[in-house]
Amino acid sequence: MNKLIVISILLAILFAIDYYVYQGAMLAARNLSQPIRNGIKYTFWGLTGLTFFVILFYNFGNPYFLKGQTRSLIFTGIFINYFSKLFAALFLLSGDIVRLGKWIATQFQNPSPSGEGNSIPRSEFLAKTAMVAGTLPLVAMSWGIISGAHDYRIRRKTIYLPNLPKPFDGITIGQVSDIHSGSFFNKTAVKGGVEMMMREKPDLMFFTGDLVNNESDEVKDYINIFDKLKAPLGVYSVTGNHDYGDYTNWDSAKAKAQNFEDLKEAHRLMNYDLLMNENRIIELGGEKIAILGNENWGAGRFAKYGDLDKAYAGSEEAAVKLLLSHDPSHWDAQVRQKYPDIDVMFAGHTHGFQFGVEIGDFKWSPSQYAYKQWADLYTEGNQHLYVNRGFGYIGYPGRVGMPPELTVITLKRKA
Repeated sequence: MNKLIVISILLAILFAIDYYVYQGAMLAARNLSQPIRNGIKYTFWGLTGLTFFVILFYNFGNPYFLKGQTRSLIFTGIFINYFSKLFAALFLLSGDIVRLGKWIATQFQNPSPSGEGNSIPRSEFLAKTAMVAGTLPLVAMSWGIISGAHDYRIRRKTIYLPNLPKPFDGITIGQVSDIHSGSFFNKTAVKGGVEMMMREKPDLMFFTGDLVNNESDEVKDYINIFDKLKAPLGVYSVTGNHDYGDYTNWDSAKAKAQNFEDLKEAHRLMNYDLLMNENRIIELGGEKIAILGNENWGAGRFAKYGDLDKAYAGSEEAAVKLLLSHDPSHWDAQVRQKYPDIDVMFAGHTHGFQFGVEIGDFKWSPSQYAYKQWADLYTEGNQHLYVNRGFGYIGYPGRVGMPPELTVITLKRKA
């Protein structure tokens, strides 16, 4: 479809939402003073005008006039604004449907010859309720940016393995996933999250992919922060779907390839041992465990760069095998089917959709409708999967009810 037609339809829909909600806002504010009502009117339509200008200029003017974090915040603001209005509109619509039903009933019960005098006014109470309802997502999502984006939480789990060698009994693993450095807007808070993990003093550190959103340059200003993630037995990392530059346009295949080489160099500068479909053997007291690292292997539309056969080769004799693989879908799709001796897989990718509710044992997020395993620890037989909720964020620069996660997993020998 022609771009002009698509944008015209989009703007028409947004204007319809604005006009509909504006009528309810004016009804809710009708008892306020005229200066306040004027302030509401000018602010309301001023934001609409600014939104339309941004959309039109971005699509038909210079799409590069907004970049990086500025673009993300502006479009997030537009999304929050209209999501909140849509929420209010649903309340208004419910009232209008009731009004319509009553009006139809009056036509049959007491029809007016002139067709007048049977109108049913909108409820001022319902209009006020709709405006309050519309502020809820506005407040929640704004707070999710201001506070939730960097509200790091330590999550601890213990996994019992019957074949864990005694020298490794009680070993601790720190896991960080989905950094998405191109989204950050608070460097001090990011540094605080890294320091929080380091206070846990893990024996091993795992990073399970998505260092950037699209381009390797995004991480340059954060290398001297994330290189502070250290562990006596090493820091091991893998790539995620965003690390390959698949979601942006490149001048050439060579430029895209160079971007990926630069990303690998960033891992080296941070002293992360990047595992590209390979493994490392760790030995303590004459006993061995294997760390397997798989490149991104995503179900469905996500790219499959991973080769688990290659990552596994040479690890056969290790008593315990720990796999780093970004996408949790890999566990059911391939790991459990073909590699029953991979004891634990560490993943990320889902972010818990950066939105959810977790109270005690109750856990809900829209993520669960897209991923069977979307957060926390899963066990099938003697195999385990841990899905990290992510350190960073992408798209919406915040989190609501799904705080960023720093994982500490202890491996214990099962009696």
